[in-house]
Amino acid sequence: MGLVVNESAENYLETILLLSKRLPVVRSVDIANELNYKKSSVSIAMKNLREKGRITVTDAGFIYLTDEGKRIAEMIYERHEFLSAFLESLGVPADIAAEDACKIEHVISQESFEAMKRNVSTGK
Repeated sequence: MGLVVNESAENYLETILLLSKRLPVVRSVDIANELNYKKSSVSIAMKNLREKGRITVTDAGFIYLTDEGKRIAEMIYERHEFLSAFLESLGVPADIAAEDACKIEHVISQESFEAMKRNVSTGK
């Protein structure tokens, strides 16, 4: 199971992925603003992700996902999108569905997630 990452790291990677779709470059301050975290907390997290080879940071402070970082981020994002849609299809309000998907996406096993995808139609 080579991709064991803690929930906080997964959230950061997913946030970097989403910000990279909206912004020309991603910096620590963008992540701090998006997550409403202190810049110092984000800086520590970025150092850890860099040491684990999940991101690279340029001299100018621009943050990029490595191939492994991107793989993890895309996996979490796919789970989030699927689980949100699934919960909404059950009649859960969108805001609650998104909030619950954020929690579930980090703890569900790949096996259970794949089984859900095979057996569930979310109407998308």
